[in-house]
Amino acid sequence: MENKYALAGVGVMVSNEKGEVLLGLRHSSHGAGEWSFPGGKVDLGETIEQTAKRETKEETNLEVDDLELVSLTNELRYLKDGKQFVVIGFKANSYQGELQLANPERFHEWRWFSLDNLPSPLFEGTELMIKNYLAKKIYQTT
Repeated sequence: MENKYALAGVGVMVSNEKGEVLLGLRHSSHGAGEWSFPGGKVDLGETIEQTAKRETKEETNLEVDDLELVSLTNELRYLKDGKQFVVIGFKANSYQGELQLANPERFHEWRWFSLDNLPSPLFEGTELMIKNYLAKKIYQTT
């Protein structure tokens, strides 16, 4: 196993005026070929809200605000790769900026999807966040 401890990460559910959510197709080694919300690891000394804003800006060029805690998950699917994340999920209730593929080393593309017509496969943290959000529960085990 690569890490002795689980890491903390955030995911950010950004919604547009139609209620669609923003998902990116990953091509980094962790979750390649899966669709995910913007997000990433919490840097040392950073608050989880700062991480959510920084990661979303770095990956999409969007500035998110009015963050609402909607999910807490334990990502176990990638244990075989030596990775485990506790993922704090936020819903961004507002955003500004023009959507861009700001991190092409990590993502192929960004697209908007209706919650009732999501692509497959979903990145585990994103899938669990959506499940929690729709169930109106912050945390539930799989």
